Amino acid sequence: MYTFSSKLKTFSFVLMAVGLLGIGYGFLTAPKDIQAVEALLAADSHGEHAEAKQGVATPSQNSETTHEVASVGKDKEVAANHNVKVDTEHKEHLEHVYHQLSNKPWAALYVACIFFMLLSLGTLAFYAIQQVAQAGWSPVLFRVMQGITAYLPVGSLLFFVFLLLSGFHINHIFIWLSEGVTKLGSENYDKIIAGKSGYLNFPFWIVRAAIFLLGWNAYRYFSRKNCLAQDESDDNSFYKKNFNISAMFLVFFIVTESIMSWDWIMSIDPHWSSTLFGWYVFASFFVSGITMIAMVTIYLKSKGYLENVNSSHIHDLAKFMFGISVFWTYLWFSQFMLIWYANIPEEITYFVTRIQVYNLPFFGAVVMNFLFPVLILINTDFKRITWVLVMAGTVILLGHYVDFFNMIMPGTVGGSWFIGISEIASVLFFLGLFIFVVFTALSKAPLLPKRNPYIEESKHFHY
Repeated sequence: MYTFSSKLKTFSFVLMAVGLLGIGYGFLTAPKDIQAVEALLAADSHGEHAEAKQGVATPSQNSETTHEVASVGKDKEVAANHNVKVDTEHKEHLEHVYHQLSNKPWAALYVACIFFMLLSLGTLAFYAIQQVAQAGWSPVLFRVMQGITAYLPVGSLLFFVFLLLSGFHINHIFIWLSEGVTKLGSENYDKIIAGKSGYLNFPFWIVRAAIFLLGWNAYRYFSRKNCLAQDESDDNSFYKKNFNISAMFLVFFIVTESIMSWDWIMSIDPHWSSTLFGWYVFASFFVSGITMIAMVTIYLKSKGYLENVNSSHIHDLAKFMFGISVFWTYLWFSQFMLIWYANIPEEITYFVTRIQVYNLPFFGAVVMNFLFPVLILINTDFKRITWVLVMAGTVILLGHYVDFFNMIMPGTVGGSWFIGISEIASVLFFLGLFIFVVFTALSKAPLLPKRNPYIEESKHFHY
């Protein structure tokens, strides 16, 4: 039996405490009105103002400028209208930045919340695939997978609360939930969003979310229950039950995963769509889940547990990390290339924003999620070296957090992004919660499923 060490438990509490303080600070320091935004922008552009100050127009210059403006329109009213227009545009810009900065702590929280929840879902999908494939190499890792998926109920609850807050207009992550956006004649009316209102409306959206989350968690609960019951059983009846419900879950998962990606991520940019998006999101959290299995396994091995796990098991996990990283890159390139080649304005705007405004995280994600893991893990020997896998795994997990950051932030905070206290604190809080939940679950049951029909094959897995 695994014992949750007091040091690791304390570490998880510290992460959660620091994370909560940072999250609170992010909300407290977010601008509360347009005047605060104006002061903030003025402070940021202090250097530019200082330069402009040196070039203040003289009265004679102002006189010439006024004369030129008046002469163009033959009327002073033109100049007055021009000033009104500039003031209006300035006010609209301030309101836009205000909404972006107000969204920033919420968006940071959302990215971390959905990333860790989907990471555990990716692990659950990998576990179900192993069950249906009747894999002989992986049963010694089943309890590790079950420990990681123990976070799914906690993460699902927090995520569902977040969705409810969005529906009640406590935050503004989803612009299609804004008041009047589908009402003809409203100043917020949006023709494209109104055309999608049969699907994108809060009651239908939140019901779908409840069904998805309940379905995933029901499979997680019953599969673990059957796995534990199999240890005490005299036959393979519970194993067969797990096989059947795993097959049904995978059918349910492959449908709900695509819809989930549209509902919770793609709808943040409701004017844009991609037929590859569901697969793209899946590849991102699937490889993250597999990577987390490897990371937790290596940690437990370093503490003297999982004596039946050998370098061949680790090597196989590393192969999946390598293979799904390549698959993610294939989807990334396919989605980008097809939209770039077609050059349809309503499609390319998605990538224009990310390339121009999010240049570093956008291309940085490709380096972290493709170039780095491929160059490291393409070597067979490296797949068995612990410190190399830990390094590669850390980069992959950070890279896919950045990937989710790229998918969510442009549609919520636009150009007002930066990785600051809110983003770091949100990751720390959910990481601490993840560690606490996962390792608590690992301590609740033996780490070896001793009555699995393939357990002996798994114990002696070598190649």
